[in-house]
Amino acid sequence: MTEALQTGRVVIAVDPHKAPWTAAAVDAALQPVDVIRVDVGPEGYRRLRRFAQRWSDPGWAIEGAAGLGAPLTQRLHADGINVTDVPAKLAARVRVLSTGHGRMTDETDAISAGIAALTATRLHTASVDAAITALRAVVEHREDLVKTRTQTVNRLHVLLTHLTPSGAARGLTADRAADILRQIQPRETGLKTLRSLVADLVAEIRALDRRIAKAAGDIAAAVETSGTTLTELTGIGVLNAAKIIARVDTIDRFRSADAFATYTGTAPIAASSGDVSGGPRASTHGPRKESVTDPFLTPPEAFEKDRLDLYQPDRAPRSVTGGSLSRHQMATC
Repeated sequence: MTEALQTGRVVIAVDPHKAPWTAAAVDAALQPVDVIRVDVGPEGYRRLRRFAQRWSDPGWAIEGAAGLGAPLTQRLHADGINVTDVPAKLAARVRVLSTGHGRMTDETDAISAGIAALTATRLHTASVDAAITALRAVVEHREDLVKTRTQTVNRLHVLLTHLTPSGAARGLTADRAADILRQIQPRETGLKTLRSLVADLVAEIRALDRRIAKAAGDIAAAVETSGTTLTELTGIGVLNAAKIIARVDTIDRFRSADAFATYTGTAPIAASSGDVSGGPRASTHGPRKESVTDPFLTPPEAFEKDRLDLYQPDRAPRSVTGGSLSRHQMATC
């Protein structure tokens, strides 16, 4: 946010949370001028605006403006105020390198966000797309439903082992469980109770199946409305396209393809220690573990090369991810 430095404007930096907003006014000398803590809500927003009116034309910066700070970002945008999005990692680096032992408090987080906004040169103006926010919510809702269904099916498997010696085969569905249940007519009170529980779980699974199907339909409609061309790529269906859109938001917020690769955790970086120099490995930055883009951004030939280079005579066998290979793993490579 170089404009704030050039004109000497004060930046109102906010550390957002679900309950309070903590704001710090940071001047061009990177010094905090004042701090305020307000409750999240209309009254807290009005107090925040009155706090900012103490300075002439202040800039605004929010840590995670598209995350926890999205409600505040939307309010400010509605009032015609642009907001600089400060990544949480950048604010954390500023805090760690500052004086005061890098202690993490809401006040220091807000001040760190203000300093980052004044000194960083490649920060973007935050934008909150209501359609993407809704898509992200539906995708997460579907994932929660799928997890709940998996847990319910697991409980159903356990109960069926008490009612029938063979239990149920894998891939159990509500219809298959109902068929099994019809063949079980216990006379003992305990077994009748178990059968009743199984019937309840079957009903829960049917309800979850309907909710998952509805969520999938909502996701498909949202992806079609977005006009994305992701589904034209081999291996990416509607659900994966929705996850990518929900996670990445707009591609314009990345300054280059390299920055996007770093975000997804697929950017190769050099690995070395002393005289030992390893080959390139995947970056650990970005949401790599959850990223649905990972398998699509890594060329297939890279995996094949890793298979051929798993064992080298001058070093111990290592796996692609850096762990030691077992004898069985080496035999199957």
